[in-house]
Amino acid sequence: MTDHQQAPPDHLVINVQRRDDPVSLVTEADALVASRTYGRVVVRGPLFGIAEQRRGERPRWRLLTDMETGYPQDARDELNSHLWFKAKDETDDRRERRALLEAVARLETEPLNELTVGDTRYRVVRADEFARTGQGRLEPPRATDADSEGWDSLERTPSNTKGFVVDHAAAVGLTEGLDRMGLVSLAYTSDRFPPDVLADSRRALRTHPGLVLLPVVFRVMEHKENSWSMASSQHPTPQDARRALIYYLKTYLPMTGEVDEREAAVYARAADSFMRRVRSNELKVRGRSFQIARIERMMRIGPAGPEGPRRSDVDDQGPSQIHPRMDEWGNVERNA
Repeated sequence: MTDHQQAPPDHLVINVQRRDDPVSLVTEADALVASRTYGRVVVRGPLFGIAEQRRGERPRWRLLTDMETGYPQDARDELNSHLWFKAKDETDDRRERRALLEAVARLETEPLNELTVGDTRYRVVRADEFARTGQGRLEPPRATDADSEGWDSLERTPSNTKGFVVDHAAAVGLTEGLDRMGLVSLAYTSDRFPPDVLADSRRALRTHPGLVLLPVVFRVMEHKENSWSMASSQHPTPQDARRALIYYLKTYLPMTGEVDEREAAVYARAADSFMRRVRSNELKVRGRSFQIARIERMMRIGPAGPEGPRRSDVDDQGPSQIHPRMDEWGNVERNA
């Protein structure tokens, strides 16, 4: 306790603030009930994205992606594209464009997890995806989770992750504070993980002892024997996930030829029945069981900010050129 005789560093502070407004009180009560019903945490594995830190914003970082890709190189490629389009569309300054393109050129040949361009620092950041389980099922959406309306498959609710500010010392409600305290010591323990993955997970408890919870997302999950598999990408609201399930049943399956015409009609009828229910989160059809699941993500924080990729994370793909060449004037080479 003598290491920080004055104010502790931000990555060790969990600032819990009592909130007495009606919405916060209902949300806290909902979370308390859910914690009693779904008391077990199941970690799926890592997700990667990119974050930026501008001059004057330290120690805070801002997420630039949805934190959904499963491989560090995919996140590096996202950073490559971010900087290329920034050079193309967001500046008329030749020196700034040149600096951005020099960073792009490095990302085409080097597996960089951090670089600085001008007054902005960029980092490939890591989070762990997990769900809560209880009574033999995954936690469904809570009544207090933000939701959307409608069944148009083309509708997209804006991301709740892009733009999220990673600030370990920011004030949070009582339930989130308790959640973070309970998760701080969480490490991989399952024997399905290789020894180096388990060792890196334990090491992260020392190198990145802080923890921030990212915005909740939702996925369509399918129950298969004794496990669950993902049947959709992540979505910002339960209704977006429900729309994804309907698209899968009515459009994707027939389009891929996985089902014949008769089976397609069965899936379509099941989808229509699901759509008539009020915010339903489960669907069973042809022996298959789907659920809209509430997915959480935790990001570890150290003295220098969010954790980056670990040595044991799968990272088999190398960097490559993604976009055509551009000069400092903004002229893009076009292939004949």
